[in-house]
Amino acid sequence: MSLWRKLTHFIAGRSDPFDCEIEECGPGRRVDDADFAMALIGLGAKMAKADGVVTTDEIAAFRRVFRAPKEGEEAIARLFNLAKETTLGFEGYALRLARRFRAHPAVLEDVLDGLFHIAKADGRVTPAELTFLETVADIFGFSEREYRRIRMGHVGLPEDDPWLILGVDPDIDEAGLKRAYRRIAAQNHPDALVARGAPPEMQRLADEKMAMINAAYAQIRAIRTRESRPGD
Repeated sequence: MSLWRKLTHFIAGRSDPFDCEIEECGPGRRVDDADFAMALIGLGAKMAKADGVVTTDEIAAFRRVFRAPKEGEEAIARLFNLAKETTLGFEGYALRLARRFRAHPAVLEDVLDGLFHIAKADGRVTPAELTFLETVADIFGFSEREYRRIRMGHVGLPEDDPWLILGVDPDIDEAGLKRAYRRIAAQNHPDALVARGAPPEMQRLADEKMAMINAAYAQIRAIRTRESRPGD
C-alpha cells in the first residue's frame, strides 16, 4: 500500500487529522507513514501560506513534488486546505518529521528541498518564506552552513559555490575532498534513502540532489585541474 493510500485509509473516520498536539507526538509515540504524510501536508500548506497568499501554482507544486496519485487527490486537497486554517503552527509539523527522521538527515533535507520547490512555484521566494524555511531547517537540526548549502541549490548565491554544496572549504586537500564527496553522496543517494525507509514519493528529490552534488564535485575537480596547469 502506497504512502498516500495509507493516508487516505487513516483519515477516513477522523474529522480533524491535524489534532495531534506536540506533546502527543513526542519520542514515545510511533510516527507511521500516515503521520509522515500528514506532517508533509501540514508543512506544505503552511509553506504556501507563508507569504500570506496561496496560489494555484503552489498547490500544483506540492502535488508535483510529493506525487499524490489521482485517487488520493480529493482527500489530500481537503487536508491541505484544513492545514491552512488549523491553529497548530508549522513548527509542530516540523517537529514531528524531525523526531521521525532525526537519525536520517538526508530525508529531512529532501523534505526541505520539497518546501523550496513550493516556495519557488509562484516565481519568487519572499523574505517571509525564507524565514519559514530557515526556521524549519533549524528545527530539523541543520547548521547555518548546511542551510546555506541547501538554499543555494534553489535560489543561488551571488557567486557559484560548489564547495558550499559539498560542505568543504576551498583549501581542502584532495583526500579530504574525496572523503567529503563520498560521504555526502552516500547520504543522499536514492538507493540509500530506500534502504533507510524513506517513502517512494521522495525519490525524485533525491535524484535531483545527487545531480547537484555530482556537478559540484566535477566543477571543483575542473577548477583544480586548470589551476595546476603550468603557465595558467
